[in-house]
Amino acid sequence: MSMFRSMDTSASALTANRLRLDTISANVANANTTRAKLVNGEWQPYRRKIVEVSPKTNESFDNFLQAAIGGVNGTTEAGVRVTAIKEDTTPFKSVYDPTNPDANAEGYVMMPNVDVMKEMVDMISASRSYEANVTVLNASKSMMMKALEINGK
Repeated sequence: MSMFRSMDTSASALTANRLRLDTISANVANANTTRAKLVNGEWQPYRRKIVEVSPKTNESFDNFLQAAIGGVNGTTEAGVRVTAIKEDTTPFKSVYDPTNPDANAEGYVMMPNVDVMKEMVDMISASRSYEANVTVLNASKSMMMKALEINGK
């Protein structure tokens, strides 16, 4: 097992969480965008984006454990990867504002399906996950440095 495997795993999580944070910031920035995409000659509001993350491998914990203790030759790639950035399919919000130029005949405006509070919760979650992986990366680096000090004496 490579001593850099923990760093590779943390690096993949850092990359995924950075993309999550970028996507969340785009959602918040477009929370009031009523003209995001032209579909069949009509403007549609911005649709919330969601980042899907999955493990790089579908192996079980037992397989990883056996590989770590030497019971299985070769190890698989560890970490996570972004599998897709999908659009949230929840319906748009309808807001009564007859003065808005995007209002329909009844005076309702279709607003994006972005809930800023939900985005803030997702942002805190992604931020905490990012911080946790930075901590793991620093701990791994510290252990490697200590190991080098032991060999040097």
